[in-house]
Amino acid sequence: MKTLDKIPTGKIERASQLVKTGFKVGGNYVAYYGKKMVNPTLNRDKLNENNAEDIYDGLKNLKGSALKVAQMLSMDKSIMPQAYVEKFSLSQFSVPPLSAPLVRKTFKKYLGKFPEEIYDSFTPDAMNAASIGQVHKATKDGEKFAVKIQYPGVAESISSDLALVKPFATRMFNIKGKDSDKYFKEVENKLLEETDYLLELKQSIEISEWCGEIQNLRFPKYYPELSSEKILTMEWIDGEHLSEFTSHNEDRSKGDKIGQAMWDFYMYQMHHLKQVHADPHPGNFLIDKDGILVAIDFGCIKHVPNEFYVPYFELAKPEIINNPKLFNAKLYELEILRLDDTKEEVVYFTKIFYDLLSLFTKPFHEDFFDFSDEVFFGKIAQMGEDFAKDTQLRKMNGNRGSKHFLYINRTFFGLYNLLHDLKARIDTKSFEKYIS
Repeated sequence: MKTLDKIPTGKIERASQLVKTGFKVGGNYVAYYGKKMVNPTLNRDKLNENNAEDIYDGLKNLKGSALKVAQMLSMDKSIMPQAYVEKFSLSQFSVPPLSAPLVRKTFKKYLGKFPEEIYDSFTPDAMNAASIGQVHKATKDGEKFAVKIQYPGVAESISSDLALVKPFATRMFNIKGKDSDKYFKEVENKLLEETDYLLELKQSIEISEWCGEIQNLRFPKYYPELSSEKILTMEWIDGEHLSEFTSHNEDRSKGDKIGQAMWDFYMYQMHHLKQVHADPHPGNFLIDKDGILVAIDFGCIKHVPNEFYVPYFELAKPEIINNPKLFNAKLYELEILRLDDTKEEVVYFTKIFYDLLSLFTKPFHEDFFDFSDEVFFGKIAQMGEDFAKDTQLRKMNGNRGSKHFLYINRTFFGLYNLLHDLKARIDTKSFEKYIS
């Protein structure tokens, strides 16, 4: 794979790259509508494929938060066209890596030595490369290490990247109103946290210890003495990324075992720790040779305040959802309904969220749930399509809900999709034994 000797870090440099991408996408639309005039039955599959290719190619050399947005979008399989999901999912662990000279320069700057002065061996080429950093393999005193190195300029470009993305996001998600900045600030703060490898080191060690009793789940060992704010060293664990495992696994019992470990891991974090690994994509999980789930990245941890946690999970209870008065009260608590809403908006958004939550909370209503259920996921996909086509929704203020929804909903969408890929059948109450 081609390596990068330089990453654009200046605002103008990065903006010009996005503008070039915009011109390519515009050209794709012109070509599509020209062909559509000749062939009215032409669908958008090729257009989506070309756009996904051009957008990904534009973002992969920028790295950082621009590429992270693509990674986040790739998790939402129920809404994004398949061409985008397939292309953007490459940002999880397969993008052009930094060149060896740039890696050596980063080591010298942040650890005071070159890699060969620290380790007995160090692969000059990255084993994996993602949106914020890349991973090299190293050895020292007979032990194997995974060494994650952050791309230069990532933290410094987050604010300017989000400022460039903001106009597109406001249109895509129909965000309006004077308080819309709270959502962008939430994303910015989380992305900044992900660039702090000392924070990630602390979070990794803590969660490894707190969740160490969960069956069929393991974590790497971390090495503070070989880490810094831009370099993170952990134990190397051989295994397949979860997406590689699910692509060939035909053993339902293995999928059940791994899925149960993942469900228990997330529910224990959510309900006991009140903080959660909020980046559940396949690149952050390995399956080792014994079929054990390995969690390997804790850069994005979302803390769940009690004032959000309580009403959020009360909405998972049928006795709340099916009681109009109680349901309405919870919608106000979670800022889904607002005091300045018109009667029309109250009726409209109450129905939308009743339909959405009645479906999405279904796994919490049963002691066992089969995440291979295509009917369940088909309904979620259909609901996403209906929202996208809803002209009434576009006219209304789409700026809805507490800022905490951004990462909590992202967590559950990602978790559901991973469990679906595993075709896992889950005991939804199993996690409770670790709490008690």
